[in-house]
Amino acid sequence: MRHINPAYFYVIQREAFPSASRYSSVMITTTAPSRLTAEEVDHYRREGYLKFNRPVLPEDRFASLKHCFEGLLHNLPAGERPESMDVPHFLHPELFAWAFDPAILQIVEPILGPDLALFSTHFICKPQGNGKRVPWHEDSAYWKDQIDPMEVCTVWLALDSSTRLNGCMMVIPRTHNTGQRGFSAYDPVDPARNVFATEIRADQRDDSRRVYLELAPNECSLHDARIIHGSEPNTSTQRRCGWTLRFCSTSVKFNEERFNGMHQVYLASGRDLGGNRYADPSRAYPEVIAKRIASMRYKGAH
Repeated sequence: MRHINPAYFYVIQREAFPSASRYSSVMITTTAPSRLTAEEVDHYRREGYLKFNRPVLPEDRFASLKHCFEGLLHNLPAGERPESMDVPHFLHPELFAWAFDPAILQIVEPILGPDLALFSTHFICKPQGNGKRVPWHEDSAYWKDQIDPMEVCTVWLALDSSTRLNGCMMVIPRTHNTGQRGFSAYDPVDPARNVFATEIRADQRDDSRRVYLELAPNECSLHDARIIHGSEPNTSTQRRCGWTLRFCSTSVKFNEERFNGMHQVYLASGRDLGGNRYADPSRAYPEVIAKRIASMRYKGAH
């Protein structure tokens, strides 16, 4: 038995995006069968990533998530790149209905345990024809001093087909626990062609070892925050979009001083084990977004 954040039980309004003001503050207990085999967990720990090539969400739940995303994309401010839809849950708490879905949590729990915090989410949408390249990077390099220990599992849920042709994610296996272990040195790259402006130095990675994580819609991959990963530009005729959900065990410590009012985390399931403070999933936080933009530290991430 375990506890799920009741945000999951919010009834989605498909015609609009109202604030989720009816969430209960009482945690709900349910069963949680694991969706990963022991071999899959071993592969993730050894290689730093895993492909989950089977449906993540029930068909109707996936369809409603995609409908919600298409609405957010349609309302994207003029001039804003679709690759940069970072932390959308700060403004659209209805997204917790999917982020805390047991079907997703049951994939993460075999790796991190039943007490889970949601660190971040991001819609990374590469439009057809001119989708930007994601340089080789480690997520951990951007979160240094914010999470201790650096134990983050990212779910990369495919909303579209993600293939080599349209710029699927690539990983370099085992780099989460070898080499620089998540904290490589970076060189500048052209931000006009890349999602962000730095890339791991060529002498600190072996591109020939790359693995392409091709996914069908409603499949996902998992990766450790410390693994080296990236993706090629999308020059194809097919859009490539995924939703990343970044989970930690609640036993890790989040550094609120480093967040400086520009970030927050949420209790996804179970209970807190690290003395952390969690945001309310029943409301939007436009003030947090405003502070991120004002500080010019708003960044896209793979």
